[in-house]
Amino acid sequence: MSGGVAIFVKTPGHSALKTRLAATLGREFAEQWHTHAAGAVAAVAREACRASAAAPYWAVAETDALSDPRWGGLPILGQGGGTLGARMHHVHVALVERHGAGVLLGADTPHLDGAQLVRALAWLASPAARLVLGRADDGGFWLFGANRPLPRALWDAVPYSAPDTAQRFRAAFDAWGEWLELPHLADVDTADDLAACHRALSALATPLPAQASLRDWMARHAPPGSLGT
Repeated sequence: MSGGVAIFVKTPGHSALKTRLAATLGREFAEQWHTHAAGAVAAVAREACRASAAAPYWAVAETDALSDPRWGGLPILGQGGGTLGARMHHVHVALVERHGAGVLLGADTPHLDGAQLVRALAWLASPAARLVLGRADDGGFWLFGANRPLPRALWDAVPYSAPDTAQRFRAAFDAWGEWLELPHLADVDTADDLAACHRALSALATPLPAQASLRDWMARHAPPGSLGT
């Protein structure tokens, strides 16, 4: 089996999302950015999964939004309930059971390079126990994958949304296989993160249409000065 990839999303109108971005730039902008960014991440995931014979999914937070038309185009997994650790565990186990390995992706790094996702899936295709981590510049992580189910208690033991989340996440699972670390990426949590994201999208040598669309949307709709221009 060649792995599955799940993109974690929340649904506008069903959950508060990108709350720190919304606090500065308004809920409408934050929701639209999330939807566009998720579409760009999904486009990258589709291409990488096609190259790797893997399976892409949406991992949708809300049970009552599993049929929301925003999440058309990919199969859907529900995240289940509970803490973020519990929800990631739930989705990861489902991917490992179906596909032999599971990769969890955030929707906040639309400038990701599909080659890195292909690299992660190739790493996890080994029969040996393996894990992969892509750290975010704020101390969290934009990608995690493993080719074994991992104990729920370890997922719950990590403090999320902390400056050392990725470090403590890796420490929790360090003994569970051989690790691959991908390049750091800046994700978008606040208005201050928009300029770096836009620069990264603009620097892509061959952006996918969805990435170019987000780049251009940001140029049109971001408040003056928020992209550093």
